[in-house]
Amino acid sequence: MNTVTRPRILVVGAGFAGVDCVRRLERRLSPHEADVTLVTPFAYQLYLPLLPQVASGVLTPQSIAISLRRSQKYRTRIIPGGAIGVDLRAKVCVIRTITDRIVNEPYDYIVLAPGSITRTFDIPGLTDHAFGMKTLAEAAYIRDHVISQLDLADASEDPAERASRLQFVVVGGGYAGTETAACLQRLTHAAVERYPRLDPALIKWHLIDIAPKLMPELGDKLGRSALEVLRRRGIEVSLGVSIAKAAEEEVTFTDGRVVPTRTLIWTAGVVASPLIGTLDAETVRGRLAVNADMCLPGEDGVFAVGDSAAVPDLAKGEGAVCPPTAQHASRQGKAVAENVIAALRGQPLRPYRHKDLGLVVDLGGADAVSKPLGVELHGVPAQAVARGYHLAALRTNVAKTRVMTNWLLNAVAGDDFVRTGFQARKAAKLKDFEYTDAYLTKEQVREHVEKARSRAV
Repeated sequence: MNTVTRPRILVVGAGFAGVDCVRRLERRLSPHEADVTLVTPFAYQLYLPLLPQVASGVLTPQSIAISLRRSQKYRTRIIPGGAIGVDLRAKVCVIRTITDRIVNEPYDYIVLAPGSITRTFDIPGLTDHAFGMKTLAEAAYIRDHVISQLDLADASEDPAERASRLQFVVVGGGYAGTETAACLQRLTHAAVERYPRLDPALIKWHLIDIAPKLMPELGDKLGRSALEVLRRRGIEVSLGVSIAKAAEEEVTFTDGRVVPTRTLIWTAGVVASPLIGTLDAETVRGRLAVNADMCLPGEDGVFAVGDSAAVPDLAKGEGAVCPPTAQHASRQGKAVAENVIAALRGQPLRPYRHKDLGLVVDLGGADAVSKPLGVELHGVPAQAVARGYHLAALRTNVAKTRVMTNWLLNAVAGDDFVRTGFQARKAAKLKDFEYTDAYLTKEQVREHVEKARSRAV
């Protein structure tokens, strides 16, 4: 069988779902059975759960950027870019490469795993003044930014400027926001010892969330344990509160408080990638509605998984869908690969089923809360479970070794609190990293594909 006649499998996205799908396809398919192509801007998988530890300097960025080219069975063709539209009728994916060239990639089978973007609201000044925590570049930038606030506050003779630079606001009481606030507070608490001119009492961290509870998925007991840890460290946690407006030097809360700050970190949830909006298909709260076997109803060879897919949660039933977590994405990636192979070979597809392994939240140092297999833990035992889980989830031995080495080095030697300055002259707010204006509309996708066909004829 030659290259032209081999089925073409296109996987969109190199998150947990996309990478695990590609790896399973590489292991289970012979080189002559199908061609596998992956669309991603970067040739690495980002281990997102440890991003707050990169922001706080516990881990180096490289340690959680796991190369896609280390697999011994690697044979997947990688297109360096992002999918900006899909024409389901023509079976063509429109891709914007990292050089801004737009190309059409035909497929026979497509797995949509484009992930999610930060969920924002129509809050004045939010996208212009808030930082996100979804990418490696954002985490590295936030670390530089936080340390620079200490540097600038130390050099300033203006009490008002000093106060605003030493207040930090994190919005979002889920896992990402809680871990971000906890890890960065430890960074500033340790760093202030190197700034004898700064009063540690001036450094204030605020964690706010519109929900009445912190990380409600953990349950009341562990949620309260996490809350106690944060408050014991001096983090002011405000629940039932959000942002009314944001400005360059202050943030106004919905309860009327005005906090002078130069640092607003927004982690208030995620929404499906805008790519899903380019498909003429049914959605559930913005996520692509698929069957339990992860197939798009009424479409041949179209699958969707991860944060952008509303995969039925058969373990819960009653119309429940799987939450957008790394645990589900990874499992769905493997399961959808098996279904693509089954479709390729004319075999029946299997529905996605799972058994919940629990949740882990690393609050830095010896503090953590975990719920492995329903067992509630906090403190050192929870930290051991959390770090053990992360090590097990990292895909390569090189990544595991890097992370363990970073943890050990940080525990023994601490941090030097060095700013890299790599992005010092570049904008790095939410609007600068999400690229939401890069996607095409449904009509633009069809028009682009039809024009390309006409030129080919």
